[in-house]
Amino acid sequence: MLELHDVSAGYGRLPVLFDVSLTIKPGEVVALLGPNGAGKSTLLKTILGVVRTRGGEITWNGQRVTTARAADRVAMGISLCPEGRRVFANLSVRENLLAGAFRRKSGPTSAQLGVCCEIFPRLRERISQRAGSLSGGEQQMLAIARSLMSQPELVLVDELSMGLAPLVVLELTRKLRELGDNGLSVIVVDQFAKTLNECADRAYVLDKGRLEFDGSVTAASGVLEQAIGA
Repeated sequence: MLELHDVSAGYGRLPVLFDVSLTIKPGEVVALLGPNGAGKSTLLKTILGVVRTRGGEITWNGQRVTTARAADRVAMGISLCPEGRRVFANLSVRENLLAGAFRRKSGPTSAQLGVCCEIFPRLRERISQRAGSLSGGEQQMLAIARSLMSQPELVLVDELSMGLAPLVVLELTRKLRELGDNGLSVIVVDQFAKTLNECADRAYVLDKGRLEFDGSVTAASGVLEQAIGA
């Protein structure tokens, strides 16, 4: 489905990622772990095409997309739920969801909006409420649901648990697991392996722009502790 081969990327003259290679299969929920500044967000933005590669190759469903625009990658089936949620605070829940329908694949927008509200019933209850008045957990639900509005095959979720209560995080990880069980691929970024232990099929650990581990989430926890302590 998604393959990165020796991908390097950065900002201006600042290199951030170095020879990153990874593979995501259909229906996999994959944790991307690492300390602050490891390059996790940059890696997601590179997959989406917001950050350009400086080397290597990205393949999506057998098609080389290394130089494809972000909008085209969204149309191909890749979507991003950004760090910090970034909902449109002055718009309603409905309007936020409709904003995510940009480049949707097929069918009426109202049908996909209904699907997202089935996944997160709380959003249906607050459909006309201003997004800025939602709790942090509800805003994260909205951000994830908005990323689903384009009918993606792969969703990139950046910093899932940031600023959220443990019970809310547990609810969100269960939803991501359900999405994976229904065939959606997910890459979910977090600083803490235990957050994603029951949600993810496996984990990558990124440190200083390089992938240091690919394996079980439990084993990744020890690698992550070493990276943080280094």
